[in-house]
Amino acid sequence: MKGFLTSLDRLKPAYDAVYKAVLFICKIFLIGDILITCLAVLGRFVPAIPDPAWTEEVVLTLMTYMAVLSAALAIRKGSHIRMTSFDKYISKKALNVLDLISQIAVLAFGVVMLVVGWKYATGIGAKGTYISMPFLSKFWMYFPVPLAGFAMIIFELEAIYRQINKMLGNETAGAVKEKAEPEKKEEKA
Repeated sequence: MKGFLTSLDRLKPAYDAVYKAVLFICKIFLIGDILITCLAVLGRFVPAIPDPAWTEEVVLTLMTYMAVLSAALAIRKGSHIRMTSFDKYISKKALNVLDLISQIAVLAFGVVMLVVGWKYATGIGAKGTYISMPFLSKFWMYFPVPLAGFAMIIFELEAIYRQINKMLGNETAGAVKEKAEPEKKEEKA
């Protein structure tokens, strides 16, 4: 079993690449959101600048992408809010089992998001169009849900792998490391 888990460590660069890609997409959407919102505000208050009708729908769509994709990013870093009130009263072994069960539940939720979200995107979404942009399908409004479900599945599989490693006593394998801030050296006067 340990040999199999050790061989999975080779996938870490792929997980890192997916994480960086999703983070980059979120950054681009945030920049787009800010720029489009500025255009809308200027268009409402500066008579020389037109206020396009499509700004509100696009801003809301980009915000939806950022919200659900950032939830997938939080899974990888383990930064979701967790209830840890009773962790100090539970044995370490029981806590590890409960953590694994919660990881599996989140994986199941990601599968539901992918499957049901795809049905909505290709069903309801494909039938409608944006009000201000009749040439654009509402598929793009529903697509963030299955996309985030897919990203959650990817990152949750890695989290389950890390949890199993932790339960086997091999905590350093496959760990997601935060970038450490460089230590500041004190200057001598």
